[in-house]
Amino acid sequence: MSLQGTPMSERVHIGVFGKCNAGKSTLINAILNQDLIITSPIPGTTTDPVYKSIELYGLGPCLLADTAGFDELGHLGAKRLKKSKIVAAKTDIAIIIFSGKNIDHEIEWLNLFQKNEVDVYPVINSFGDFNGDASLADAIRKSAGREPIILNAFAREGVDDFISMLAADYADKMERRSITGKLAAEGDLVLLIMPQDIQAPQGRLILPQVQVLRDLLDKKAVVVSATTDKMEDALKVLSSAPKLIITDSQAFKKVYDLKPAESMLTSFSVLMAGYKGDINEYISGADALEHLNGNSNILIAEACSHKPLNEDIGRIQIPRMLRNKFGNKIQIKVCAGNDFPDDLSLFDLIIQCGGCMFNRKNMLSRIKRARACGVPITNYGIVIAKMTGILEKISFNTIKE
Repeated sequence: MSLQGTPMSERVHIGVFGKCNAGKSTLINAILNQDLIITSPIPGTTTDPVYKSIELYGLGPCLLADTAGFDELGHLGAKRLKKSKIVAAKTDIAIIIFSGKNIDHEIEWLNLFQKNEVDVYPVINSFGDFNGDASLADAIRKSAGREPIILNAFAREGVDDFISMLAADYADKMERRSITGKLAAEGDLVLLIMPQDIQAPQGRLILPQVQVLRDLLDKKAVVVSATTDKMEDALKVLSSAPKLIITDSQAFKKVYDLKPAESMLTSFSVLMAGYKGDINEYISGADALEHLNGNSNILIAEACSHKPLNEDIGRIQIPRMLRNKFGNKIQIKVCAGNDFPDDLSLFDLIIQCGGCMFNRKNMLSRIKRARACGVPITNYGIVIAKMTGILEKISFNTIKE
């Protein structure tokens, strides 16, 4: 991740969906005003999703996602459809290009997005199958509950007006959210405990630490940082106790034992849980730990894909804590990145990482899926706090600014 660039997880995700040759790639090229994505009359030109970062006036940093046609057939078509559904789970704004006389596929995807409370913009490429056919516009109007946007992506006509309209429409719905919320304010002294071990690549901080630090600096809080072994030294040089201490979750118990009584305590993972997901759902999900046994099945879900390292929190530390408590026969499955299982009913508990690499829409989609299957879901930091007996003694950001 470049320190100068906005992380993909913090960008507004705009997904473009439609049949093969509906003009999805052409529309994205028109929005970018560059021919960056290969276009062709040959069906199936776009295979895996293609992502392009862009700054759109009124929306700020955005991520455009081009997808395969959802009417592709065969084995490869089914695989590409699955990839498109992964994009859909992350989508904040969906653009569906309607084409042809039969729009059953488009209506199916429209209903999916509306069910998941995603803003949908129906588009007709006038150079394609529209040709002034009022019946297509009427069908879209009836299903989508809004006027279709008619433009010519090939000639790049009407595209700028569409993006300006989209930005003005969506800007009012954008949430202004803070990672630390009401836990810290201007002038508050905040101590960050940040182990710089093998999990933190040399020369940089991990993403949650960077984002929390920026959030606190934006609030004009007074921030002091130290590694775990220097926490006592940091407290000694401070003239007063920090209002808030934020630690890496793996050091929760040690930091709790050392902290001043008047200081609030939380972790980067717990803060990200509230920022990206549903903190109340995660806290409730941790109660499942009281009912697990040696025959339970646990899913540990990481948002990023990486090679496991020594003392990896998701693959080593949490599984070790679970096995120490419930025995070595407990079943633990780890998934990474987008490889989230289709059938969640197989599990007794899902333990999700903080999700710094995912946008909030994607995290909420996972929570919704778990809830629909009746499977409790929780978070790395909350699990560690629960299993070390301090969950009721840490602080949470549950309030939007």
